[in-house]
Amino acid sequence: MKLGFIGCGNMASAIVGGILNSNLCAPADITASDVNAAARDQIKEKYGIQETSDNKEVVSASEIIFLAIKPQFTANVLSEIAPFLTSNHLLISIVAGKGLDFIGALVGNNIPVIRTMPNTPALVGEAMTALSPNENVTPEMLETAQKIISSFGKSEVIPEHLMPAVVGVSGSSPAYIFMLIEAMADSAVAEGMPRSQAYTFAAQSVLGSAKMVLESGIHPAALKDMVCSPAGTTIEAVKTLEETGMRSSIMKAVHISAEKSRNL
Repeated sequence: MKLGFIGCGNMASAIVGGILNSNLCAPADITASDVNAAARDQIKEKYGIQETSDNKEVVSASEIIFLAIKPQFTANVLSEIAPFLTSNHLLISIVAGKGLDFIGALVGNNIPVIRTMPNTPALVGEAMTALSPNENVTPEMLETAQKIISSFGKSEVIPEHLMPAVVGVSGSSPAYIFMLIEAMADSAVAEGMPRSQAYTFAAQSVLGSAKMVLESGIHPAALKDMVCSPAGTTIEAVKTLEETGMRSSIMKAVHISAEKSRNL
């Protein structure tokens, strides 16, 4: 399996790391390009893959190509590589806000394209990634794409119209969780706990709580009720969070993020 990456940023690096850690292919089978020489040097030094400044070289050397660039550069890059793409290639885009119709109009309607939205926990192998294939993607191609993406986290196939919801609830949400961890740790510090210990307590609590949701099959509201003893400390804290609008603030943040993605 020959893989290519156009763009060598943090997300591309995380994906390459997941692929190599899962032994899906060898470093010699991966070629990456970037306009930034430092970014190319860094990913080559870290993983031993092939690097180039020529996007067309990536296409020629690869069967599956990850498009990992900023939205504002997408049109120019796709127009550049379009003449070299064939129906035997699979183009996997992780570009935010650029849909299958936009990509298809630039590369041709016969090219297999999967639009994806991973998130930054890919850096630690715990990403949540959505995939939306176009009509040219075969079941075998989709299975291969999911196998690759599962090397750095979990994945779900969704209809493309749900992609803005994914941006809000998954793509952007690590920032919300980091803010939550920071706020919890700050409060623990105010109560006298050393900061490094406070971050450990807060982060592990978030990790464990998320694992309970994923593995128990119990509704989050029921899990919350299990922690809230009558007249106890937790129900008093939950009451305060409801009074200060935590739930509505999170819902609004997810909506704003989704709406922004529609307008990129």
